[in-house]
Amino acid sequence: METAAIILAAGAGTRMKSKKPKVAHEVLGRPLVQWAVCAAEEAGADRVIAVVGHGREAVIPLVEGRAEVAVQTSQRGTADAVLAAADALADFDGAVVVLSGDSPLIRPETIREMCALRAEHDAAVVVLTMDLTNPFGYGRIVRDGAGEVERIVEQKDATAEEAAITECNSGFYCFDGRALFEALAQVGSDNAQGEFYLTDVLAISRAAGRPVLAYKTDDAEQCLGVNSRGQLAEATRVMQRRINEGHMAAGVTMWDPATTYIGPEVEIAPDVELLPNVMLLGKTVVGEDSVVGPNSRLTDTRVGRGCRIDETVAVEALIDDGATTGPRAYLRPAAHLCEGAKAGTHVEIKKSTIGKGSKVPHLSYIGDTTMGEGVNIGAGSITCNYDGVNKHATVIEDGAFIGSDTMMVAPVTIGAGALVGAGSTITKDVAAGALALGRAKQSEIAGWVAAHPIEKKK
Repeated sequence: METAAIILAAGAGTRMKSKKPKVAHEVLGRPLVQWAVCAAEEAGADRVIAVVGHGREAVIPLVEGRAEVAVQTSQRGTADAVLAAADALADFDGAVVVLSGDSPLIRPETIREMCALRAEHDAAVVVLTMDLTNPFGYGRIVRDGAGEVERIVEQKDATAEEAAITECNSGFYCFDGRALFEALAQVGSDNAQGEFYLTDVLAISRAAGRPVLAYKTDDAEQCLGVNSRGQLAEATRVMQRRINEGHMAAGVTMWDPATTYIGPEVEIAPDVELLPNVMLLGKTVVGEDSVVGPNSRLTDTRVGRGCRIDETVAVEALIDDGATTGPRAYLRPAAHLCEGAKAGTHVEIKKSTIGKGSKVPHLSYIGDTTMGEGVNIGAGSITCNYDGVNKHATVIEDGAFIGSDTMMVAPVTIGAGALVGAGSTITKDVAAGALALGRAKQSEIAGWVAAHPIEKKK
């Protein structure tokens, strides 16, 4: 039987105190709504429909290409939100999973188990439930004398006896699709909030003679919804722990997992060592035997084997085997350190290739440059690649030696094996094997200091 997933992502999230829609806020670099989409995909959903509403112009780009979009024009409750997907699923005959777009921690295996339970008993619905020591704010699971699920009562509609129930609704469901939409037509808004509750479908289905089941989880963390910045931080901590534990089990060393943040798409080989205060985000890949940190943030960056990445910020960079960076290095997009290359202390590299074994040890900026093998760049040197309107390229060929405090004014080529004297400003091409000096002539006036005494202030 096919499975469709409806992701509810229409709410405003006023407690977030943000101009962004709630589901656009991120956990470890991935928006909340994308966590729900990924969970549905990994659980095996054949179709995913995201129901959007508030701030949809910001939410739709987050799900385009991975989910169909349905619009809830006004937020009138969860039943109304699900009903917004009715047209998309008009001819669908299968199971329908309902997920919350603000709940990033749901496990795909839990979704699969709910679907299997529903199919086994041909139930109208399976609701995911959990026991909470403090159930305030959650809908309560009301069971009949035989222990079967009778209905769900919301906090504001609960009697004192019902409010004392500790088994709570998680907000995750697996429905028989046809039973779901038949029941939705009967849902009213006669409740404390004047809304159309999806939870009413359970009582309606039960009255129609269809089984209504609960799947109780021992892992209540996976049901955490994000409605505030505090809950966003809590969800981040939970996902951080899950991801870190997975990498450590696969052979990655972390000095301090509590200060190590790894995005969900990051790949790390065994025998990588992560020091404190490391962030690996996006599609970053780290090869075996590399050491990253401390105080490094890599985003969409590929790191080869045996590299040493120390106090480095890298974005869309490529660092080949045996290369070293930092401390306090900045690799901007399209920076490429070839095998054994070095970008040292206070070095910034942008859209440049640093050839095999070449070194930019300290206090330098290299932009729009193609550098050959075995090049040495002296301290305080830069490629002057921008004329205020256009960017220009610098080429430094194999074995060139650039003295300290050299300005290379692009476009310019420095030939193989050339030597550039310290303090030079290079505005013309330098031939291979040549010595280039571009300094102002030094002058000296004898006795000047004695002839111009300076009174020192006390």
